[in-house]
Amino acid sequence: MGHPNSGKTSLFNALTGRREKVGNYTGVTVSRKTGTFRTPHGRQVTLTDLPGAYSLSPNSPDEEVTRDALLDASGENAPFDLVLCILDATNLERHLTFLLEVVDLGYPVIGVLNKTDLAESQGLRLDPTALSEALGVPILAISASTKRGLTQLRQAIRFPLPPAPGRSWQGSLELEAALTAAQTTEETPQTPHPLAEGQALQQISSNPGFSQEISSLRRARVTTALDQGLQRPDEATLSLTDRIDSVALHPLWGWGFFAALMFGVFWLLFSFAGLPMEWIENATAWLSETVAELMPPGDLRDLIVDGIIGGVGSVLVFLPQIVLLFLFISLLESSGYMARAAFLMDRVMSKSGLSGKAFLPLLSGYACAIPGVMATRTIPSARERLATILILPWTSCSARLPVYVILVPLMVAGTVAQTATLFGIYALGTVTALLVAKILKPRLGPTEPSQFLLELPPYHAPCLRYVLHQVWDRALSFVKKAGSIILGISILLWFLNTYPKSGSDDPSVQQDHSFMGRAGHLIEPLVRPLGWDDKIGTAMLTSFAAREVFVSSLAISYSIEEDDDAAEDTLRSTLEKATRPDGSKVFTLATILSLLIFYIYALQCLPTTAVVRRETNSWKWALGQLSGMTLFAYVAALFAYQAARLFT
Repeated sequence: MGHPNSGKTSLFNALTGRREKVGNYTGVTVSRKTGTFRTPHGRQVTLTDLPGAYSLSPNSPDEEVTRDALLDASGENAPFDLVLCILDATNLERHLTFLLEVVDLGYPVIGVLNKTDLAESQGLRLDPTALSEALGVPILAISASTKRGLTQLRQAIRFPLPPAPGRSWQGSLELEAALTAAQTTEETPQTPHPLAEGQALQQISSNPGFSQEISSLRRARVTTALDQGLQRPDEATLSLTDRIDSVALHPLWGWGFFAALMFGVFWLLFSFAGLPMEWIENATAWLSETVAELMPPGDLRDLIVDGIIGGVGSVLVFLPQIVLLFLFISLLESSGYMARAAFLMDRVMSKSGLSGKAFLPLLSGYACAIPGVMATRTIPSARERLATILILPWTSCSARLPVYVILVPLMVAGTVAQTATLFGIYALGTVTALLVAKILKPRLGPTEPSQFLLELPPYHAPCLRYVLHQVWDRALSFVKKAGSIILGISILLWFLNTYPKSGSDDPSVQQDHSFMGRAGHLIEPLVRPLGWDDKIGTAMLTSFAAREVFVSSLAISYSIEEDDDAAEDTLRSTLEKATRPDGSKVFTLATILSLLIFYIYALQCLPTTAVVRRETNSWKWALGQLSGMTLFAYVAALFAYQAARLFT
């Protein structure tokens, strides 16, 4: 355990071999995680990674998880045998105060000085032995990112464990009397004896007078320890972090830097991903042709070529852009810039009734809405947390990227124009979310002034091993989804587009006669005002299972109508040539704009709805969000299409 961004999860991964997400900003870990490892003596140890906490007096749901885990208020579980309190070596004053708060609970504790490599680069000289003697707690120096000192830490986790040091300070007569009285009147027969004083101490800490005295006593101990165990550089020089922040946090240049960075990310998505996407398209075309040549004509061949290869391949082609997006997000997280982005956004978000604390969950939503919703546990205010959950799906997750990437080039040509359009798509979703939050939050009940406290970590070079692990895991998850959910849906879509047989050789007649064609005709009156045809309407319906299915559904529906001479066309060229029965183009500028607007705003992710229900403990909010966002998306798409027709 330790403060947010102290390196707990990095150490957890290094010891257990797990690949839990890490980042150089607060709020990455929002729930308990458990793993195992063996000490050099061969004993298996179960290690629990608790959410970061600034204090054991919780101000947010994630801090409550940590408090309850240590104090075990329910009395159902045995207490932990040992606490590893992770300390950021670059910011020891506050971290050592928290260490004493943990020590006062009555647990055996090892203080783990992490990020010692960064401390040394800043000119700080640490003496773990002197700190240990001054505080009465074993203290070890490590670097979880480079795995320095891990062997010594594994050896320190030995049996028998180090004794619990207990309270190292003496309070006033009034405080000591109150502490004794709290232990005497405490009616908790299940409470383990070593934690009795710690629980009593937590109880009387709610008294403002006692809380101030206890904090002063702990700070005095920390000051004495730092005088003995920390040597600062003689001359105060401007650090690299300060020099970068003079631009990155500037009221004017900071916004320019942020906008240029985001624009550059989107430009690279179109520029660098082009070649590997072409390789995947060529491989898919070659595989389709090979299977078509080896197999006799018939439904089985069509299933494999059009349903499986065509459906799954149309989604896998976007893997390079998904990988690049995750790579850039991971690099920004690991470098420490994400916290600066939240700092910049605080003033903007305060206009909508939110704080910069809500920006980090919203930012997580650009990768996936589910961890973003869970990350709202770091928000202290219950109303701000609920408002953030309700607007969060409007930050476009990576599942929408294949839809954007297939549609944007149909609307505008050129890398710069496509980049600007994609940038505008993400900006529109974010701005709308903040505007709706401003309207929504006052209606959730009385509001309280939001307080935004955020620790700005020092910049450092990203740990490429963790970055590549995260990118690999996310890319593998995307491929698994393509090979399971999207594969199954693609086969189902092919079946619905192929049966029942019409007996006609005309692909259009067969398409109209199929189950999917009939469903499309049923839904077409509803989607015609949006500029969509029946195939787009049914593709939209199927994408409620997974947004990426929209692309594979279009690939299957339109490829069935094409003749064999068009088999080598890419999906984009097929859509460009698609026409209605009257010969007019299907994908006009107005239609594409309508589709983009719908996919910016629609909540087409049932797993997200399930997580929202769990986090809000209410089906009312979860289903209300799903239906409300769908209706909003429909109205916005309708307005966009009808308005665009007036100008095109």
